[in-house]
Amino acid sequence: MSTSAQPVAAEPSGARAVLLTLGAAQFLMALDSSVMNVSIASVAEDLGTTVSGVQTAITLYTLVMASLMITGGKLGAILGRRRAFTIGTIIYAAGSLTTGLAPNLTVLIIGWSGLEGIGAALIMPAVVALVAGNVPAERRTAAYGLIAAAGAMAVAAGPIIGGAVTTAISWRWVFFGEVAVAAGILVLAGRMQDAPPDERPRIDVVGVVLSIAGLGSLVFGMLRSSAWGWVTPKPGTPDVLGVSPTLWMVGAGLALLWTFLAWESRVETHGGEPLVRRSSLRNRRLTGGLTLFGFQFFLQAGTFFTIPLFLSVVLGFSAFETGLRLLPLSVALLIAAGGIPRVFPSASPRLVARIGLVLMTVGIGIFVAGLEPGAGAGIVALPLFLCGLGVGALSSQLGAVCVSAVDENDAPEVGGLQNTITNLGASLGTALVGSVLIAALTASLITGIEQNPKIPEQVRAQASVQLAGGVPFLSDAQLEQALTEAGASPQVTAEVVEENSDARYTGLRSALSIVLLAGILGLFFTGGLPTRPPGSDPEPQPA
Repeated sequence: MSTSAQPVAAEPSGARAVLLTLGAAQFLMALDSSVMNVSIASVAEDLGTTVSGVQTAITLYTLVMASLMITGGKLGAILGRRRAFTIGTIIYAAGSLTTGLAPNLTVLIIGWSGLEGIGAALIMPAVVALVAGNVPAERRTAAYGLIAAAGAMAVAAGPIIGGAVTTAISWRWVFFGEVAVAAGILVLAGRMQDAPPDERPRIDVVGVVLSIAGLGSLVFGMLRSSAWGWVTPKPGTPDVLGVSPTLWMVGAGLALLWTFLAWESRVETHGGEPLVRRSSLRNRRLTGGLTLFGFQFFLQAGTFFTIPLFLSVVLGFSAFETGLRLLPLSVALLIAAGGIPRVFPSASPRLVARIGLVLMTVGIGIFVAGLEPGAGAGIVALPLFLCGLGVGALSSQLGAVCVSAVDENDAPEVGGLQNTITNLGASLGTALVGSVLIAALTASLITGIEQNPKIPEQVRAQASVQLAGGVPFLSDAQLEQALTEAGASPQVTAEVVEENSDARYTGLRSALSIVLLAGILGLFFTGGLPTRPPGSDPEPQPA
């Protein structure tokens, strides 16, 4: 592997300025999704789209980052880390401006999912290398922890920021604010040190194409499953040999990712520069940390997508009120992420991760159990507090575990892998959970209408056909308005609205059950984590 000539670490005051810059960038990258989750209903209404449309934008944002993160790390090795960081920040700012001005969903996807995702793919791998180049070796573990804490703070603060700005002005001003923050980062970036690599690596073009195609096909197939169906195609949707495109796309994605790993092995065997090294995949500590990162962000994304929908669409809260109801999660996350390393510096990462997953799973389980018609906002407080403690516990350990698992020169590659896995987990979480939500909502609503004797037979027959392609996640007021405009009688409107209200709870419970199962499954993968904290005496590596 080609390595960069390491610049001399900055003086303490300069290192603090660099950490401020990199922390601000990490905060900005993590802010978008947590900001948008509390504003889903407002964005959908403003752009004339649906919850599923905004879900698509959220998923594509994380998918673009996941697909391009490893490539972005290689481009940083070619261009220089600081230059890649600067270019990425400019692209990200352009995407934020485009998003803030977006008149419709298409432009939103171009600005947010596209440009911001590309910018983040250049910025985030460079952050790891720039820490190594600007912070003395003895302070780097703490520095990586501070960078991770900045991301955790964004997740915690995002709902409040997004809710307050959306309610007081417009969700668009969140993105205009990001443009201003990006401008400040660009000014501060000039103080960072960088050095060109001794040897410029080549981009593995075949590997890039295979990884992007594999990840894209896998996630996009899951994203469209609610509209297409998983195996049997839904009425009016395309099919391939009588089978839903979802199954073909998911299968093709898995096959392409297998081909990608085989190709990377071939490239390394022939002395080339692979995107992913076999030695990395054989490092159990690294793969253990990466696997748990994937589970953490799957759980995080699935929870953050569904609970704000319950608060904003089902209960009708404003974006700010929704953000306030998420405050227990934010507070608990910050307490755990900052407090565990400080109070328990010698804690076993494996034990902390297991406790974190158990807390998240218990919190989600409590919410699912209480999610019944008539449930109020009070049912979210304890589950969110437990989930916040769980996310904070995982955040306090996994970054340091991954970086400490390899030599310092391999830290940028690990940064690319880590960001790929976290964004893949987030995109799969949003896509799969959103898909199950809409599928369960549709099935429950159709069943409810068909079995409701107060709804005329002709209306029941029409509903079964017209709703089979998928039901949007609507509030009672939105559905009532749509039915009235369609000419439905007041009696039919009232009955359908009531059936839709019950179906929403079924959809939310089904979606969160997927998150619950993922949390339980994640516990079986904690064995790859070390039992001693990074920097302590080495422990025997499992075979």
